[in-house]
Formats: sequence, C-alpha cells, structure tokens
Amino acid sequence: MKNFVVKTIANAAALAVAVWLLDKITLTGGSTGKKVGTLLVVALLFGLVNFLVKPVVKVLTFPLFILTLGLITLVVNALMLLLTSWLADKFDVSFHVEGFWTAVLGGLIISIVSWAMNVVLPDDKD
Repeated sequence: MKNFVVKTIANAAALAVAVWLLDKITLTGGSTGKKVGTLLVVALLFGLVNFLVKPVVKVLTFPLFILTLGLITLVVNALMLLLTSWLADKFDVSFHVEGFWTAVLGGLIISIVSWAMNVVLPDDKD
C-alpha cells in the first residue's frame, strides 16, 4: 500500500511540473487545495492508464520498439497522457492536454520527474 501511495505522489508531482512548464497542459480550479486534489485524481487516472493500457500497447508495438531502438516510448507515453486527458474530461476533472506534440513533451517531462521522485522517495517492498 505504501508503494502505491509513493507512486501516486510521484505521479502527481510529475504532472504538476508538466502543468507548470507547459502552457498547453492545463489544470484549472479555484484554490490550491482543489488543484492538489485534482492533481491526485489525475495521478490516479494516469497510474491506472499506465497499469492497464500501457502494457498492451507495448506488446502490440514491440516490433516498433526494436526498429526505433526504444524511441517509440515517447509516442506511447504521449498517447497515455492524451488518454488520461480524455478520461479526465469524461470524469469532469479539470485537466487537459492540448495536442500531440505537447503530450510528447509532457510525457518526457513526466517520465524524468517521476523517475527522479522515485529515486528520492522511499520505495518499501514490504
């Protein structure tokens, strides 16, 4: 359970950095508390998308992973971010990613920040 909470916090922090750096990734809301709550909901959606959909997409695109030496990962991460944005819209969560190239850059930022957060935050396997 602790590992799940740590990963959700890391995802939320990574999403916050992407929202902060990119104008076309928006998170609307009134107070700071509402924005933090929205970020946590989006982080849960993003984690769910990465847990359920990303493995299937990776298996289906395996030949492209080999052909592009893994660079297709940027496209897969962008698609997962766009899917998260679409789901957030369906659940009436105020998070939106505008455009594929914004999603590619956002996915790259989220990957780097999430990796750094997972290095810093404790990861108990108990």
